[in-house]
Formats: sequence, structure tokens, C-alpha cells
Amino acid sequence: MSNKPILLYTGRTPNGFPITILLEELKAKYGKDLYDYQAIDISTNTQKEDWFIKINPNGRIPAIIDRARGNFNVFETSAILLYLVQHYDKDLEFGFDPVKEPDDYSEQLQWLFFAHGGIGPMQGQSNHFNRYAPEDIPYAKKRYIDETKRLYGVLEIRLKNRDWLAGPGRGKYSVADIKALPWVRIHAHSGIPTLDEWPNVKAWVERSEARPAFQAGLNVPPA
Repeated sequence: MSNKPILLYTGRTPNGFPITILLEELKAKYGKDLYDYQAIDISTNTQKEDWFIKINPNGRIPAIIDRARGNFNVFETSAILLYLVQHYDKDLEFGFDPVKEPDDYSEQLQWLFFAHGGIGPMQGQSNHFNRYAPEDIPYAKKRYIDETKRLYGVLEIRLKNRDWLAGPGRGKYSVADIKALPWVRIHAHSGIPTLDEWPNVKAWVERSEARPAFQAGLNVPPA
């Protein structure tokens, strides 16, 4: 039996990577490896099997079981990020104290939900209609590329004179960034060849990719 508290079910997707990135960042910060993982091949619909539905009724990756807390299950990327900060980031290196830093905490939630409800779904639809749809639907392709670009424009506004999405001053690298970045960094896959139109966003992606733990998280599961 592993002594690591977190069992993570994940795959190589922009929804899975935020969790592995945060877990690798926590490892780098605290010097403790918190997790084991099981790779899920979503192309074979493993995530729809009965055993997985008991962990995540929505049948999606990622999901975790916290073995240190009575085998407590958590699903949805943003919910897992918040859970891991709450229980395993004692210094709040990657989050904010909702009582002592209420405004910063609220900003974090706002940008986390912006990524969860906006960037992920819209860019995911762009991926689908531009790469995987069984028929060519120009309207859908244009609609979702345009909406993804609009959302990048929102990030561009926020990142003016800032390094990170939430926090005072130039901001603090937090789960708000960790949630959004794995999507934005694959812009070319989604039909947007370059980030040159959004220089603040481009610099933000480059800043994150220079972090060793960020890179480590992108390699779980390995390609």
C-alpha cells in the first residue's frame, strides 16, 4: 500500500495537466511526493466504466482519491486544485487565505472560474470542430476560434503590468494560472498559430514554462 495520500486518475489533456502541475509544484515546495497516478486512456472510454463512475459520476478525467482522508473522492479540475491547496499547501504558496486575504482569494476564484467555464470549454470546442469533427462546419470552426481569441483578449487586459492573474501588485502564481495555462499554451493545436497578438499572454505562458515543476507536470503521464 502506497504511503502517498493522493491517487490521481488522469490523462495527457489540458484538464489533467493542472493537477499534475500543482502536485509537482507542491513536491518542489515541500519536498514531499504526494501522489501516485493511474493513466486513463480516454480514447477507449475507460473513464466511462462502472468502477470509474463510482469515483467521478461525470465520467471525465481528472479525479482523485485522497487516501489520507478516508478515501475521499474529488472530481472537476478546479475543485481538485482548490482541495489540494486547502489540504496540502500549508503555506498557501499557490493560493490565498479566504479569511486573511479575502479580496485576493476572490480574485483567484474569479479567474479560476473564468478559465473553467470559458477558456477550457470554448477552446475545447475549437479543438473539436477544427480537428476531430466528422464533418467540416465552417460556422462552428470560426465561432469557437473567435471566442477563444476573445478570451485571450480578456487575459491580455488582466495581465497588463502583471505577471500572474490573482494577487496584489504584479500578482502571485496560483491555481488560477495553473488552471488556465495548459489550455493557452496549446493555442496552435486549437487553430491559433501564434500569441503575438497578445504579448502579455505570450510572456505569461513563457514565464510559466520556465518553471521546472510546471514542465514536470506536463510529463505526467509520460508521452
